[in-house]
Amino acid sequence: MVCKDHFLFIKQHYLLNFTNKINNLNEQLNFINLEIDDPIEQCEKAIGIIVTAVESLKNQISKRKFKSQVEEIKFFKEIKPQFTSKLIYYNKIYKIETKKPRGGRRIVKKYYREELQKLKRFFDYELEFYKYYRTGSAYLDYKYFVRGNFDIKLSLDSLYFESDLTFATLHSYKVAKIKANDLLEVFIENKLQETNNSYRQKSQHKPNSGLIWTGSKVSLIELLYALHSEGVFNNGAVDLKDIALYFESVFNVNLGQYRRTFLEIRMRKSNRTKFINSLKKILLKRMDDADY
Repeated sequence: MVCKDHFLFIKQHYLLNFTNKINNLNEQLNFINLEIDDPIEQCEKAIGIIVTAVESLKNQISKRKFKSQVEEIKFFKEIKPQFTSKLIYYNKIYKIETKKPRGGRRIVKKYYREELQKLKRFFDYELEFYKYYRTGSAYLDYKYFVRGNFDIKLSLDSLYFESDLTFATLHSYKVAKIKANDLLEVFIENKLQETNNSYRQKSQHKPNSGLIWTGSKVSLIELLYALHSEGVFNNGAVDLKDIALYFESVFNVNLGQYRRTFLEIRMRKSNRTKFINSLKKILLKRMDDADY
């Protein structure tokens, strides 16, 4: 009984270690998304962090043997794809954004729609495995997610043979790609929506203020929520969405998914009102300087 409990403790500690690693990675990526607005720069920073995390994961696996085939399957089916899917996701966004054509709304929309079609072709091509994975099937896991158990009849990807086979299985990469493509679909759909919104904003009359917001979007969103909370517009009888649209119009900026950004601001471990604290500090300094 003691041995069984000891084994259970080791197993839980083993899984907790991976959980901590993925949580730490997610926290770093969320910070990048909050602090950097440009998607290309975001991807460059994110890819460097993810590569380091994957290398750390690989080194850990190279130093430890799996206790059972079940443990090996769990790692290559559930754990590793959480890391590598992020690498695929950010790498793909980097390629999409750097190759995006310069042109009008129609050209840009066509480009993003073609990228959506590429995702659809992947799902169509991998339909059999996609169904297997999505339905939670496990009867072929011993072939798909155990190293060295490849079967030429199971739709092999040439990338498998080019990988480090001590850190790869037949379909672990495909699971990662499915997870990455789910996120990519959302990203591209949002980009299409942003393109439409941008066109509508340009079609509408704008105040001739000449003001362009040159700070970070996250700073403006922090200010947006603070002003809405204080109720400074229309005696507080105005929706957050209306203020956001007004800010976008006046300051010539696209706030994107501002509600999600606010959620990430709330998740900051420290200095959650970073921009507002900075405003207060700078204003007080200006007042102090003016006193002399």
